[in-house]
Amino acid sequence: MCLGLLLIATACQPVVQTTGDVPADILAFVARKEAQARQIQNASGLTVAPDIWRYFEAAKKGDYPAVARLWEKLSKRAGQYEGSRADPAVTSELWQTIIETQLACEQFAMGEPKYARAFGQTIINSIPPGSIYFGGTDPGRGLVTALCKSQETGNPFFTITQNALANNLYLQYLEDIYKKQIYIPHTEDSQKAFNEYLQDAQARLKTGKLKPGEDVKIIDNRVQVSGQAAVMTINGLLARVIFDKNPQREFFIEESFPLDWMYPHLAPHGLIMKIHREPLSRISAETLEKDRVYWNEQVKPMLGDWLKPNTSVKDVCDFAEAIFLRKDFSKFQGDPKYVANTNACAMFSKLRSSIAGVYVWRVNQTSDPNEKKEMATAADLAFRQAYALCPYSPESIFRYVNFLMGETRVEDARQIAQTSRRLAPKNAQVRDLAIQLEKQPSESEKK
Repeated sequence: MCLGLLLIATACQPVVQTTGDVPADILAFVARKEAQARQIQNASGLTVAPDIWRYFEAAKKGDYPAVARLWEKLSKRAGQYEGSRADPAVTSELWQTIIETQLACEQFAMGEPKYARAFGQTIINSIPPGSIYFGGTDPGRGLVTALCKSQETGNPFFTITQNALANNLYLQYLEDIYKKQIYIPHTEDSQKAFNEYLQDAQARLKTGKLKPGEDVKIIDNRVQVSGQAAVMTINGLLARVIFDKNPQREFFIEESFPLDWMYPHLAPHGLIMKIHREPLSRISAETLEKDRVYWNEQVKPMLGDWLKPNTSVKDVCDFAEAIFLRKDFSKFQGDPKYVANTNACAMFSKLRSSIAGVYVWRVNQTSDPNEKKEMATAADLAFRQAYALCPYSPESIFRYVNFLMGETRVEDARQIAQTSRRLAPKNAQVRDLAIQLEKQPSESEKK
């Protein structure tokens, strides 16, 4: 039943909904980031673009419109975004202080402050001191970094984004702020990871087993790679180095892009996941129940207490249309501020979808029919919650549809796709998905 559906790796891009309020503790974080940037400049003798200091001045005042304008100017000189050029006065180790400042400010400026703070603080409170935390999405990195007591000293734990580990300047930044407290990959580690990926990619190219979004070519007998999947695979190899070289630390992850080696080690841990030191033979029934209860309590104040294990896909879609399309709140018992804010919807939905992905991985790995059923049941509920939390998120849509097709539930998959098409009529991928599924016969239609 595989349709080769596109799996979107990031949550939907939110529409900016500026609140105008940047909290005092975030402004204090901005001041620390500026001090850190000046320390880096003084220690290295870097020539720094004046716009960087103008950026920090605007951020310290909580002037988000000015912050946004300066960020747009600077990002065009960062060399890491499409269409940008690499300006040495911007693209140094110091650039990471700008990124972390921007991620913190925009989450409060774009999002509902109540949910921005709840997101970051809930994750922080769930992680034991001294642990290492991989934060992948913008809020997962930005809010946790900003709301920690001191990201610069690893208090209460060490925050790292798995998305930038292939960038040597980012590794140098981590080395400088964390000193020798934890092992950070060196240049040799990066080269080894790159070579390992090249060899593996070349072998898979020959057998036609490249991943979606992975561009691998052989030109003049040399392997050339590009694409998000390629970069994230290298990032994943370097995350594994950090995991292996810090055996005394506990590890947690807020997933951005699935990293294959982690899946046997992952189990739900509140909003995020724990990376267990040894692979888990299976996820226990106790852990599944704890996860179900936890997320039910998370979802209830946002959406109301209606989404149960036996709630149908149709009922979930009816809710999505009533609340997010028709804006009919006559029977709504959740929080209107949550459903009105695209940023809040996207970030919580993303986390639930990531946990569902771990359950799906186990569905596909196990040969035990009881475990397969148990994992599929857990995945289905998690996907329904993720979809209800943000029914226009490409990740919640495509991941759930892929799962439903794998379970030969074509009619349910169609329901999700058609509802999402109505919610996001300008999204060409969602439109194509709905059209594609209309051509697939369901089990009842085959009969």
